[in-house]
Amino acid sequence: MMFQPSLLSMALAAAFSMLHHPAAGACDDCGDEATAASAAIEAGQVAAAGNSATASASGTPTRNLGIVLIAGNATRSLPSNIPTTMESVTAEEIARTINATDAQDALKYLPSLLVRKRYIGDYNHAVLSTRASGTGNSARSLVFADGIQLSNLLGNGAGFTPRWGMVTPEEIERVDVLYGPFSAAYSGNSVGAVVDYQTRMPKTFEAHAKVGIFHQPFELYNSSANYGGYQASASIGDRAGALAWWVNVNHLDSEGQPLTFITKLTSTGKPVNAATLPVTGNVLDADKSNVPWQILGAGTSYHTQQDHAKLKLAYDFNPELRATYSLGWWKNNAVGGSASYLRDAGGNTVYSGANIGIGGKQYTIANTDFGQNRDRLEHLMHGLALKSQTRGVFDFELAASSYDYRSDEARAPNAPKSLSRPAADAGGPGRITDLRGTGWSNLSAKGVWRPSGSTHVLDFGLQHERYVWQQKVSDTADWLSGAAGALFTDFSGKTQLSSAFVQDAWAISPQLKSVLGLRAEQWQATEGNKTAANGKPVSFATRKEQYLSPKAALGYELSEAWTLKLSTGRAVRMPTAGELYQGGVNANGVYVPNDPSTNPNLKPEKGWTSELSATWSSAKQQLRSTLFHEDTRDALYSQLSSNPADPAKTISSVQNIDRIRTMGVELAYNAEDFLSARGLELQSSLTFADSEILENAGFVSVPGDTVGKQQPRVPKWRATLVASYAITPALSASYGLRYSGPQYGTLNNSDPNGFTYQGFSKFFTTDLRLQWRVAKQWTVAAGIDNLNNYRYWAFHPYPQRTYHAELKFDL
Repeated sequence: MMFQPSLLSMALAAAFSMLHHPAAGACDDCGDEATAASAAIEAGQVAAAGNSATASASGTPTRNLGIVLIAGNATRSLPSNIPTTMESVTAEEIARTINATDAQDALKYLPSLLVRKRYIGDYNHAVLSTRASGTGNSARSLVFADGIQLSNLLGNGAGFTPRWGMVTPEEIERVDVLYGPFSAAYSGNSVGAVVDYQTRMPKTFEAHAKVGIFHQPFELYNSSANYGGYQASASIGDRAGALAWWVNVNHLDSEGQPLTFITKLTSTGKPVNAATLPVTGNVLDADKSNVPWQILGAGTSYHTQQDHAKLKLAYDFNPELRATYSLGWWKNNAVGGSASYLRDAGGNTVYSGANIGIGGKQYTIANTDFGQNRDRLEHLMHGLALKSQTRGVFDFELAASSYDYRSDEARAPNAPKSLSRPAADAGGPGRITDLRGTGWSNLSAKGVWRPSGSTHVLDFGLQHERYVWQQKVSDTADWLSGAAGALFTDFSGKTQLSSAFVQDAWAISPQLKSVLGLRAEQWQATEGNKTAANGKPVSFATRKEQYLSPKAALGYELSEAWTLKLSTGRAVRMPTAGELYQGGVNANGVYVPNDPSTNPNLKPEKGWTSELSATWSSAKQQLRSTLFHEDTRDALYSQLSSNPADPAKTISSVQNIDRIRTMGVELAYNAEDFLSARGLELQSSLTFADSEILENAGFVSVPGDTVGKQQPRVPKWRATLVASYAITPALSASYGLRYSGPQYGTLNNSDPNGFTYQGFSKFFTTDLRLQWRVAKQWTVAAGIDNLNNYRYWAFHPYPQRTYHAELKFDL
């Protein structure tokens, strides 16, 4: 019985896909259309299809079928209706089942999602991956906190992760995830998913404090050490009449395992001679393409110290009109170090040299092979909103937010002047990368109209997003604390998106409901500039383009237990300032004034995404089967192409891939009192995704080598399961499983060895957590992540077995 709706889903979605995904080139004049992702997210009651019953005129119970209705007391997003996939996790579930040290941990067991969190406190590589988007595509999802954008759409890739640090686990009330670009309320960056964190707002006086520690024994190659740290947080809030307030502070001190390794391909070694210095400690391994190389040492081991503070205010002018303000502050100091495995005959550590004997061959180890860095960041976030909540004929919301890189500085020794490690620990020449002045801002005005006596609900709005990228790289006499000196490079650029949307939810009958939406957008890229050390600027012309993005959805009740949901939408993911203007520096860190790798004429990604879900629900169980299909044109990836000025040469740059198609199915099963065991809850998911590059003029090594290959970092299989059991009312235990199948990191799939540095491996990990409410106000918890100590990779090694313990006080 449970498989029949899935087969029906596949048949209907295949037919639907044929209508919306014509052959290559057949839709070039369909109009450039953007899209958005689903219903406005609010912390409150979620009435999903098949879960909320109402009484019809005849007295027979009917359900609000095929529609997800999200409403409540949150002040950021408007209520909206759309039949599409939504998953949620509450604060109670997070506390019971997840050893959460960062906000992104809340997403750990949700279907088809993966955050590339390399260590506790990862602030610059923790990219969100979704059904058809890998961990290299940060601009293909949206993350919000109380309606304020955390997604970093200044660029696309590992360095442009959501600003997770602006939310701490203790703040979270619930997290809602909406899959796919099926609502007019969001831009095409929502093509993968929209994540919204709803944080606490007190109704009476409350205070909380929590302290946690974590410990990771780590062994890999010749690295063997213990890493760990602690986290402490406190929060307090109250309501006095019409005014509610909330303050949260958090401090994290974390030492992470090595993330990079210093390597030399054995094929580059030369015959030894009399001047060769023989060393030991190297490890012979194979790279991602199974080419032998020597591992000489470990690098990029971060000691991270983060501080966070949040102020939230809410004022109710009357029961139907609320104003809110949020102020977030985040500071991050990180020290990245490296360590050599190499020892000479006297036992001395070797970091550099021109004649180093390793494994019977001679190599040159440069001064900068064992790198270091110091990152100092201070960011501010503001959000202001005015929202009505009459639930009557008309409601509105006015909102403004900004995210500001108040200071953002990365320091490192530079070539060729740098001193070798450990001499560089004392200072010396280097470079400073300064992003001060970078940030983004958002303005929106939204309304919802519910005509009296009508079966229609109309959402509409105006929005404006602005992104500013400022990057200045300067030489300095002292890379540790010296002032910026001569300019090396200066990159800058701005993008902005102005949009209007309308969306109509129509209850055609008690069993059938539909949503039709349209989004109109105007995108601009302006003030793109590059300046070299010689002071010669290179400027790029302003671009202004318009797009439309339609979407449609249906929800239908088959029976008391079964519902169907069908959604489709076209997404336009605009190029970011980083993708448009950040070229101009070669692999050796040398500026190239007229480097053609900068591509200010990139096309936006355009594609249709569709899904069909069949859901079976009972009082304590729910099974969902979702077939999804995504056809993307002009996907943005870094690759090679021929240089028009010199066809004998190639250009490495961000380019458009002509077509990528992803087809798959997602199963999700949730149950309370599983197998009739009172207190036993189960959440599980299984995802299959076949993501293939169908057309591409660019290449990795030779023309055509990417066609027919799998999209990087999108595994075919993923699975999650977490079971929690209430042993007593005060004591609970949970056990979680996560699996991800083999994947590739290159466009031509030339990296079959995932279990090595720079490889992307499969993984299977298990997690354990115990939570005990010792007294009314005191709770202790302990857990183990990666209990089976699986060694897996996503370019960098993931954490190995990690122990957690925490103590919490609630008043």
